[in-house]
Amino acid sequence: MESGKKRRLKRIFRDDDRTVIVPMDHGVTIGPVAGLENMQDTVNKLLLGGADAVLVNRGIAKGVDAGNAGLIVHLCGSTKHCPDPDSKVQICSVEDAVRLGADTVSVHVNVGAKQEDRMLATLGNVACKCDDYGMPLLAMMYPRGPSIKDQHAVDVVAHAARVGAELGADII
Repeated sequence: MESGKKRRLKRIFRDDDRTVIVPMDHGVTIGPVAGLENMQDTVNKLLLGGADAVLVNRGIAKGVDAGNAGLIVHLCGSTKHCPDPDSKVQICSVEDAVRLGADTVSVHVNVGAKQEDRMLATLGNVACKCDDYGMPLLAMMYPRGPSIKDQHAVDVVAHAARVGAELGADII
């Protein structure tokens, strides 16, 4: 593994090889979230509580200081008002995340969704860009959609995780 990616992963995974990542990207999908009005104050409290990294969207990353914790910039989104909320589109680039000082980027894929093919293409393209920049990639792989009968079935979850790993994710 190249040194840039290694360095960045060390800010996400501490010495015990475990991590607590707090996702704070839900405002795009569901709208305002109670407790996330003052993002810096919330981040400060999370860091005091032992969080290893925070995961935010581009606009929040511009104004939040994650201190010594990892900063993960989420690259995909959709809103609850979308005709197909399971269809995630790329809304930020790896280059943007690099400029923002990200330690990792994340991509959301709904395996089994109607737009799965487009989301998989996004994941693959982002994985290639991450390799170019030595940027770790976290893939949020969710079994969702009309073809998924039980999104919690072990074989279904294993398949979704395997897809993420095979397409280049460092963290699932």
